[in-house]
Amino acid sequence: MEIYFVRHTSVNVPAGFAYGQTDVGLADSFIEEASETLSKLSAMKFDHVWTSPLSRCKRLASFCGFSDADCDDRLKEIAFGEWEMFSWDKLKEDARSQAWYEDWINVPAPGGESLLDQFFRVYEFIEEIRHSNYEKVCVFTHAGVITCAGIYSGLYSFRQAFKNVPPFGSINCLHFDRLSE
Repeated sequence: MEIYFVRHTSVNVPAGFAYGQTDVGLADSFIEEASETLSKLSAMKFDHVWTSPLSRCKRLASFCGFSDADCDDRLKEIAFGEWEMFSWDKLKEDARSQAWYEDWINVPAPGGESLLDQFFRVYEFIEEIRHSNYEKVCVFTHAGVITCAGIYSGLYSFRQAFKNVPPFGSINCLHFDRLSE
């Protein structure tokens, strides 16, 4: 089976900010970026389409002709909790950040998640699809979800996650075996 993971387009947030699950707006380049994504998806037919409930994903899904895509909270970006909308430089000033920087795989942001927490959300979502009869599905989501799917599929390790962040508007196809009940 194939799962096409589509990352949302560029956001209207300055570089260097942890925006995670904050429902941020999209950059002025949305139409141009979304049109490019649409042109790559237009010839594809999917058995089912999901989207993160955050507007940056829902808007792209709708633009691409999937306004009826099912929303799933497991497809949200990692939750940075109290650090949402902090710059990475300001985050370093928080005494609690040292533990997170030393072990971001296992240590959650205050009031948020660790990468492992997000991974288990994504793992559960993919396992559910693998137990379905779907052959080809599409998921409009975030870089962190796509990275976790890459870890799940064995493309790279947790430590390599941030070296494999997909570009905005990209389409990333991963192949999985279906699981029988």
